[in-house]
Amino acid sequence: MLVREEYVEQEYLFKMLRERMNSTATQELLRTLRHELLATTKLPMALEFMESSLKHTGSIAEAMGTMGHYFTPFQTFIMREAEREDGKFDYLIALQILEKEAHCRAEGMIPQGMFLYQFEALSRNRLKYEDGLTAVARDPVFDDTWSEWIMLLRRQLGLLDFAEMIFVRSEYYAVVHGETHGKPILFGEKEGRIALANRRKDPTYLFHALQRHLNYPVVPRPVHEESDEAQLVKLQRVVDHLQARVKILEDELHGGLDITKYYVKDE
Repeated sequence: MLVREEYVEQEYLFKMLRERMNSTATQELLRTLRHELLATTKLPMALEFMESSLKHTGSIAEAMGTMGHYFTPFQTFIMREAEREDGKFDYLIALQILEKEAHCRAEGMIPQGMFLYQFEALSRNRLKYEDGLTAVARDPVFDDTWSEWIMLLRRQLGLLDFAEMIFVRSEYYAVVHGETHGKPILFGEKEGRIALANRRKDPTYLFHALQRHLNYPVVPRPVHEESDEAQLVKLQRVVDHLQARVKILEDELHGGLDITKYYVKDE
């Protein structure tokens, strides 16, 4: 886990990327933001590496994945999905998700809230549960008990009801059945009560109820009709990829291609 000021600056980074990408080239924007961020944090150095990665590979996610000590697997997963060339996952929504998540981390969000936020982000945007939940399970906010349960959920999702799985691991289970099952409790009585009321229903009803009654964070929702701003950002992503490919071709043409730049360094 990082100190609070790192997450505050991460929130600012994702917010500024989202607000300025339609008017400024991504590399230039990363370079500018390096000077705006607190020099006492590690984020300016991370941005320098991200700028280099974007220049040579056309990807920010590649740099984030290499800096696993700073960015979480879930953050990297969201960015990687947003950078996919098929463009199915709105890049602006991805930045909003990361911005809100960084805010939650800065405010010390409890594991229950963080898990449900991340899971809803996967669900609403139809991202791959297999890869997404693996990334969630590796998040440092979760201890071994949480990670084991998330991986169990990954295996059983679709076979068992999501709300039922939350209810069984809640304090409310013992209230209803008058006995415990011996498994670690992950959710409180209120979460369990809401989960029980939403069994065999669309998971969005569960998310909405938790947000209404327990003030859990709301996940940014996809816009069904693509805005002009979203189209501009998507075009900028294409330009970034093309620039990276041209740079590689130029280096190869002039005999200056250094393949060591693309190696992933061991942690």
